[in-house]
Order: sequence, then structure tokens, then C-alpha cells
Amino acid sequence: MKKAIVLTAMILSLIFSGCSNASGAASESENFVPVDQAQVILDKMSLEEKIGQMFLIRYSDDQTALSDIAQYNPGGILLFAKDFENHTKESIKAQLDTCQQASGTPLIIGVDEEGGVVTRISRFTNFRSERFKSPQDLYAEGGFERIASDTDEKCALLKSIGINVNLAPVADVSEDPSSFIYDRTIGQNAEITSEYVRTVVGRMKANGMGSALKHFPGYGDNGDTHTDIITDTRPLGAFVSGDLLPFQAGIDEGTDIVLVSHNIVSCMDPDYPASLSPTVHALLRNTIGFDGVIMTDDLVMSAITEYTDGKSAAVQAVIAGNDLLCCSDYAVQVPAVIEAVKSGVISEERINESAKRIIQMKLALGIIQPEPAQ
Repeated sequence: MKKAIVLTAMILSLIFSGCSNASGAASESENFVPVDQAQVILDKMSLEEKIGQMFLIRYSDDQTALSDIAQYNPGGILLFAKDFENHTKESIKAQLDTCQQASGTPLIIGVDEEGGVVTRISRFTNFRSERFKSPQDLYAEGGFERIASDTDEKCALLKSIGINVNLAPVADVSEDPSSFIYDRTIGQNAEITSEYVRTVVGRMKANGMGSALKHFPGYGDNGDTHTDIITDTRPLGAFVSGDLLPFQAGIDEGTDIVLVSHNIVSCMDPDYPASLSPTVHALLRNTIGFDGVIMTDDLVMSAITEYTDGKSAAVQAVIAGNDLLCCSDYAVQVPAVIEAVKSGVISEERINESAKRIIQMKLALGIIQPEPAQ
């Protein structure tokens, strides 16, 4: 097992040696304000507040959200289609502003507005006359120029209603129309997918909108982890020459977040889903050189719940190296992580690392305002 891990790291280190150092430096300098600003904020937080920052919790109704924000001090909230269905731009903006005001630390307010199949907001005519189009439709209409203008419009809409992070773009490579992920991708090879990711992340960055590449290390033509445990049996070379390239492009462009899939990628770690695998996280953090926020997909998806004993999902995710935990059952998971720290299973130093990265990202995106120099 150890030999396989070392071999994976060595091969990928050689492949990416020409760009990983540069991309790591660019990501740090472009995405993050000086560390001491984040440290000042971190030092004022209790253990419970720092752990809370690591959770992106599912938004519910307004009163429940306010209560949960007060109780758990989450890093952010994630909205779904039902949260926009009976709203106007003005009413949802007022609701989200109230959430921000109720939070001791300003919130990430996130959504999945990819375009095409996944449109949480633009499916409702109160927000836009028609849904944002899929990457494939945009590319067919006008190539990367059309994708860039669509991204600008998407960012403007999201920012106007108080959203500061869009969990996009999909960086997965798929050319098989029958695969689960295909409709959410640009449907092209790794080279074109890389340019797509570079374009979208660049425009999101220019618009001050947080971005998230998904689903690392590449979803492939596999099934749906929302409902099943999926094992990807492709060889390492398939990832090196294909799937990893769009993620490297997005990291080079300065993405804020990389979301890790729940697929078991047997050539990297045959024992754990990628989201719970220290090996996969070491590849992303140490070999590829990403120093931003690493995020899980939702920890209640079947690929995880069938793999853990319920309360341990978030604990295992933190141990693996995740910073931000997408979590619907946060009422169970937050106390579990607190208890894991108090019992010594997770060190407070490990919590500090992730909380600081999240605070740095919030500072870089203007979610948190830096304190004036003394």
C-alpha cells in the first residue's frame, strides 16, 4: 500500500513538476491576503467557533437558519432550488442579508448554479427569463467567448441576491453521452475542458465570485455517487493524461475551492472514497500544489453513508484533509468533530489549519473585511 502511494506521488510529481511550484505560488499570492490577518481572526475564536467554520450547512427555512447560525457558527450556508421557488430577487436578498447579520463571522453563501441540468436559481422566472444554458450549449453557440459572457452574467445575478460562492465549474472530462456526469460537463476532451475551466474561473475571479472545481480527481464515465458506491478502476495514466489537467488549469487560474468526489479511485486509494482518502488529499495538496480550500461533496450521499457509521463521516473527512465539509446532517456531525478534538482523535492544530484557510478565502473574496493596520 505504501509503495503504491509513493509511486503515485512520484509519477505525478514528475508530470506536474514544471508547473506545480509556479501554480502554488500564484494561488497563494493571488487568492489570499496576508496570513496574519487570518490569524488575528482565528486567535479570537473558540474551538467550537473554529470547527463551525469548517461546515457548509444546508439552508432551511429562515427561522431555522437563524437558529442554526447562532448555535453552530457555520462557515456558510448552501441553498437549493426549493429555497428560491417562492421568492423574488428582493425577498431572497433580504433573507440572506438577515442571515449574514445574525452570524458572528460573515458567511459563505453558496449555490450550485452550473447552467443546464443544475440550475438552482435561473429555473425560476422571478430570477431570470430562462435557465442559464449548459456548458455544451454555450460552447456550440459561441465558444469560449460565449462561455465568458455567460459567466459574467451569472456572477452578476448571484451577487445581486447575496450569493458569494458558486460551486462551479464542473472540471470533469467526459465525452460519453451515456455517462452520469456528461450533461454537466463541456463534453469535450481534456484540452478543451481545461480551457473551459480556465475561462470560467478567470471570469469568476474577475467578478469577485468564489469558484469551486468539481469533482476531483475527475468523475470519469461512472455512476451516481448520490445513490451508490462507485469504484473507478481506470489506471493512473488515464488521470495523468486526462482528468487531472482541467483541475491543474483551474488551480493555475486561482480557483478558491476544489471539491473532492466520493468515487473510490482504485489506482490512488482502493480502500477509501476520494473524499475520505488521505492519499488523494496529499496528491492534491502536496503534489499538485493546491493551497486553497479543499471541500467534500455532501456527506449524506449514499457513497459515504454506506461507508461510515453515521457520526464518523465528518471526523473521517477532517482526518483525510478536507477543510470545508458540505453537510446536511450538521446537527450530528458538528458535535462529533468537537468530541473528536476533545478526545484527541483530531488535533486542534489540524482544525486551525482548515479554519485559517477558510478565513483567508473569505478575506480574499471580501466576505470578511480585513482589520485596519495599527
